[in-house]
Amino acid sequence: MTLISKKKINYRIGERLRQYLHQYDRETHLPVTYLDLTRFTGSFPLLNRQGRDTLWETVYYEPQALRELSEGLAQVYALLKTAGDLSFTDHLVADRVDYCRFGNSHPFRVRIVNQLNDNYDYFYVKRADASRVYGLELEHLLSPNSMNYLVQGDSLIEEHIAGIPGDDFIREHLQRPHLNQVRIAKEFVKFNERCFARLLGDMRAYNYVIDVTPDFEDEQYRVRAIDFDQQCYEGKKTMYMPQFFKDNRAVVQLCSRLLTPESIRQYQTEERTLMARRVRSERHRLKDLMDCLRRDEVSPPEKVEQLRQQLNQHHRTQQFSRCRSMGDVVRLNLKIMLLAPNKALEG
Repeated sequence: MTLISKKKINYRIGERLRQYLHQYDRETHLPVTYLDLTRFTGSFPLLNRQGRDTLWETVYYEPQALRELSEGLAQVYALLKTAGDLSFTDHLVADRVDYCRFGNSHPFRVRIVNQLNDNYDYFYVKRADASRVYGLELEHLLSPNSMNYLVQGDSLIEEHIAGIPGDDFIREHLQRPHLNQVRIAKEFVKFNERCFARLLGDMRAYNYVIDVTPDFEDEQYRVRAIDFDQQCYEGKKTMYMPQFFKDNRAVVQLCSRLLTPESIRQYQTEERTLMARRVRSERHRLKDLMDCLRRDEVSPPEKVEQLRQQLNQHHRTQQFSRCRSMGDVVRLNLKIMLLAPNKALEG
């Protein structure tokens, strides 16, 4: 069982990373910031359909403040979804704001409703943290998933990632008769490989979702991370392997029962190959990001030293001993695991 260390340190976005965000259109002016949303006057617990506490609470504001916030939040949604085209905001309203005291980012979740058809969508307002931004960017560049987010100062806006929360899926869906368990096992193996290659930690079951897509004969599944706070922060190697978390045990047992060692190696190789192709196609942007990460502080020195030692042992090498920062460790781990040296990881 993998145990997470004490509460993660928040790292401010430095000047190099800020320049990167500006260069790649991630930074913008926001009409509503994280600080604005903290000025609520009260809250009450948000329960799910079964009456269980969701660990979120719905907050409320003074009437005048609510009107101003609703207009500003609709504009934030337009910035996120339509590159700032405000012509659609007249019929959009922020009808609910939820707050979560659990976790590192203390996020707000905003529900935006289209008043013409009552359709709704969500986005998140969080405290900007360098680890989280690096995690989002690496997910965008190296995974099958495009990440939509914006930053201003200490505020981070993230698009909602649709899917069934991993803990709900394991509890309520994993044993359903129609479920294609082999495909779920395959996708978890590939997800585990992606997380370890780019050192994304803390993928306990509530930090990822299962995206289910109907196919012409069956269903396809994709496991998607939704929390990026623990990007290359921890010193324990197992923190970056979802297979070692207790609440993922049922899926790990599924993999052991349904997949042969040969199949597991095949799926691991498939995922590494896809990641290597993404590295080649995004080599210039990835190099820019790595240049920032290698010069940034995103983890205490003792954790960097611990991870260097454990990855040396895992990969049967001494190359990690030369790494001076956590960014160096990420770069080298990608280089070794993808097995194909490329220009994006050189320099």
